This record gives sequence, structure tokens and C-alpha cells, in this order.
Amino acid sequence: MDWMEITVLTTTAGADLVSQILMDAGSSGTMIEDKNDVAANQRPEGQWDIIDEAIAKRIGDDVKVTGYYEVDATLNDRVRMIEGEIRRVKGLELGFDAGKLEILQQTFAEEDWAENWKKSFKPLRLGKHMRIKPGWCDCAVEPGDKLIEIDPGMAFGTGTHETTGMCVELVEKYVQPGSTAIDVGTGTGILAIAAAHMGAKDVLAIDIDRVAVRVAAENVRINGFEGTIRCVAGDLLENVEEQADVVIANIIADVIILMAKPVRAHIVDGGRFICSGISSERKQDVLDALNAAGYTVLDVLERGGWCAIACDK
Repeated sequence: MDWMEITVLTTTAGADLVSQILMDAGSSGTMIEDKNDVAANQRPEGQWDIIDEAIAKRIGDDVKVTGYYEVDATLNDRVRMIEGEIRRVKGLELGFDAGKLEILQQTFAEEDWAENWKKSFKPLRLGKHMRIKPGWCDCAVEPGDKLIEIDPGMAFGTGTHETTGMCVELVEKYVQPGSTAIDVGTGTGILAIAAAHMGAKDVLAIDIDRVAVRVAAENVRINGFEGTIRCVAGDLLENVEEQADVVIANIIADVIILMAKPVRAHIVDGGRFICSGISSERKQDVLDALNAAGYTVLDVLERGGWCAIACDK
């Protein structure tokens, strides 16, 4: 199967908006390359660097937001939709610089995907305990480290983005041994696996993209959590009836606002809701929605223009 990679050149401030345009056109997720993420994520001297500085040089000054689309009969319509939305955004008074908004296109075969990822996906540390690594390389571990081996395949989420790192920190803090968890929009399964590492006895990992579900299930197998994590296809929590001690949603602000109230039915009394994928500009909107839905906010983490929130039902 052939795929088209569509990349829009923007800025940190414009990345969330561009990402939404690409997903509205049918990409099940986006990859955001922002050199500011690299600078913000470097640990102090003598500790593990989250991202190699060489990646920042490769990324360049433009923030690159990329979506992926099957080359089929609908592709031309999807491309025209993206082009039209980008033209519309150029004519808006946004209140911030959205950058060049130049659109780049490239087609590739599915079998080339893994090789493209191998160029940029390197071992990294998330939170205090999680060491993320791709299957094609080794990395040293320290006492107390919990290793997560990830093969991104055709799914999204290698842990390099701020939102994933902050979610892992909150998972480490709020997922307790013997608890249950639901990971909405699991992607490659990193957060579900992190929850299992923290002692969750049962984790439901959901994604609307069946390819992501397949990839997540394989990563669950690789990491030895087949008896703990269930990977299923689903649209948010639409067909889910169960409750969990912790619900995790690393998605986007608009979806979190939409699901803030209904997700309460899936959290046990006194349970936690961890949400991220929220740009700093949308933080207050999400906080307002969470407060209106009756949550008590426990933690707000901010890094690199993004934030993650943990709250109590």
C-alpha cells in the first residue's frame, strides 16, 4: 500500500491548529517536529538527554506537522480540503504567528515507514522511571528503570512529544499497584504500558485507528503485558461500559472538553482523570470544562507550550 505524507510548515503556536486540520482531513494522528521541544526536554548535564541535539538541527526553524493518508480514490479530495483550510487560516487574524503554512507532499510505500522512523526515534527517558527505546537498538538502564520497547509501525506516538512525557509523569504519580486504567487514544500503547509498569492490574487501551490497535497490541506483547492490557478499536468511550480508577486521554483540547462530563461515568468515585494534548493557549478552556463537569484539579504540568492535567472525580 502506498501512502502520502503531507507536511505543513508552521510555528509552535500554530501546530495545534494545523494538526487539527490534518486530522479533520482523515489522518488518524499527526507527527509534530519542533526544535523547541528538543531544547525544553534536555536534562541537566550528566543525566540522560531525552532527544539527541542532532534532531533539532535536522528539524530546522520551521515546526513541521505531518499527517499520513492512503493513496486511494479519496486522496485528491483530502488534499484539496487541506489546501482550502490552510488558505482560510492564512486569511484569519489569529493573534499569533502561524508561520509559512507551506504544504509539502511526499508519497512512500508502507514498507519504507519503519526505516523513516529509525532515522529519528532514539532511546529516551520519560518521567522518573520510564526508559523508552525502539526495538532496533539497545540502551543502558539504571536501577529502578522500567523499560518500554516500542515499534511505532504505522501508529503514532514514540514518546518524544511533550504531552506524552507529562502524561507519563502523571501516570507514575496516580496509577497505583492493583488499580485499573483506561487509555483513550492509545496510539502505540506507551501510556497503557507505563500504567502496567506502575502496577495497574487491568488496562483497556482504545484507539479509533485499527492499525494503531494492531501496533499497540504488538508492543504490549513485546513488553510482556498481554495478560494486563487489552487493546480494542473504538471511538473514544462510545461502546465502553466499564469504570476504572484512572482514565488517561492524551488527545487534543477540543476532544477533552467534549468528553470531560461523559467520561465521569467511566471513573470510579475518587478516581483520576489524566488529560493532555492541550496547548497552553487552550489550558484555561480545558480547566473551565473540567471544573464545570465537577472535577477537582490536582496537577497542571506545563512544558514547551503544552500542558497536562490530573484531576479527581
